[in-house]
Amino acid sequence: MREITPPIELVLADAPATTRFDTAWVDVPEPVLVELAGVCATDHDDERTALASRDWWPLSMKWALDGMVPQRCAVVCRPQTTDQIARIASICNLNRIPLTVAGGRSGVCGAAVPLHGGVLLDTTAMQGVVSIDEISHVVEVLPGTFGPDLEARLAEHGLTVGHYPQSFDIATVGGWVACRGAGQYSTRYGKIEDMVVGLEVVLADGTVIRTGGAPRAAAGPDLNHIFLGSEGTLGVVTRIWLRCHPVPTSERRAVYGFRDFASGLDACRRIMQRGGTPAVLRLYDAAESKRGQGGDGEVCVLLVLDEGDPASVGASMSIVDEECLATEGCQPRDVEAVEAWLHHRNDTSALQALTRKGFVVDTMEITAPWARLASIFDDARSALLGVTHARTATCHLSHSYVDGACLYFTFAASPPADEFESTYNALWDAGTRAILRSGGNLSHHHGIGLNRSRFMGEALGNGLGVLRAIKSALDPHGILNPGKMGLDVD
Repeated sequence: MREITPPIELVLADAPATTRFDTAWVDVPEPVLVELAGVCATDHDDERTALASRDWWPLSMKWALDGMVPQRCAVVCRPQTTDQIARIASICNLNRIPLTVAGGRSGVCGAAVPLHGGVLLDTTAMQGVVSIDEISHVVEVLPGTFGPDLEARLAEHGLTVGHYPQSFDIATVGGWVACRGAGQYSTRYGKIEDMVVGLEVVLADGTVIRTGGAPRAAAGPDLNHIFLGSEGTLGVVTRIWLRCHPVPTSERRAVYGFRDFASGLDACRRIMQRGGTPAVLRLYDAAESKRGQGGDGEVCVLLVLDEGDPASVGASMSIVDEECLATEGCQPRDVEAVEAWLHHRNDTSALQALTRKGFVVDTMEITAPWARLASIFDDARSALLGVTHARTATCHLSHSYVDGACLYFTFAASPPADEFESTYNALWDAGTRAILRSGGNLSHHHGIGLNRSRFMGEALGNGLGVLRAIKSALDPHGILNPGKMGLDVD
């Protein structure tokens, strides 16, 4: 069984004696502990529950260095079957005990933090591929399965899901579903919601349901989408059916330089709207191009990679080349930049090092229509740089669609130690609200968790009331991951 690899700070820091959040904390009474232990393996050791209660949220990394945990669960449960999860949910529901689900804990928004204590349900004991339908190209997989293990098993059958997030090595399939994840090859393969065929879900009272399962069914609304992106607030995903593709037999790469970010955006739009779908279409602003893509501080670098059937790859890359070279000032560049990106694309060590030195560092990924992207690029960076102590705000385009794309902002600040948290929050406030005002959305693939909860009303408007009504119907006692996604009614 693959083990979880937590952020290095969580390994080096002693188990904290204090919690950062002064939230109402629910203990698990001894009789309930005994009942849960009769269902599956449990652990209520202080040090191990503290470790299990953290994820990769950058702000919580800083707290870990300061000897704090955001909040600590009372007990960790490690079920191995759907039936065990159903029994745990039923016990928690009857006893009004919070139940927070965690997988690889690779999330960066605090979604796995058990804000009100109670039970933390660790799904990583539920690992493995259950079945592969080689004719329909559908794989049935358990939620605690890590990306490399899924792909290794599929490769034995000449298949791939094609989902490669930056957290690929430490994220689980259930986590992909929980936050509507996106892989770095999403322009070819789609986001996780494009891959999900069906789900098995345990509801708050222990009821087990199955959703989806048929291609483009019209039996009412698609129930898959109630649970996709719900971050454990509406149910516990216990089994996933995903679409697969043949292992690619061809790959091509290209690199281009644009005189400014706006012209690069327009080229990417034209590529997508002509039907080009290269797996990787990543446009970096001048600063990020200089920092990691071989730019000189003036050029905006576009990295392109496609894979698949030779005919499909050839057609897509021809469209890319035509549209890029039709852009005034665009020039082909050394294709070795793609190899360099592939080599370091999942390395987050710089973030950890800067956090140790007292820098605020984080990323903010959003989507918007093509018509709004250029103004969002300007407005968000200006808003971020306007925050006291801000040092830098840069951007790249990382996922593209026919109607719009994802912009991925990276920002840093160097506040005094006693202003670290206030500066962090001010950056998120300024950047997020500038994006929402300019026509962007709240998140593309990192999800909501704790960090973005305060923006849900602004992002969804009256739609948040609909989401709260669904929450109330499926989880009337509010036990599932309480305090997240703006679902708690004031």
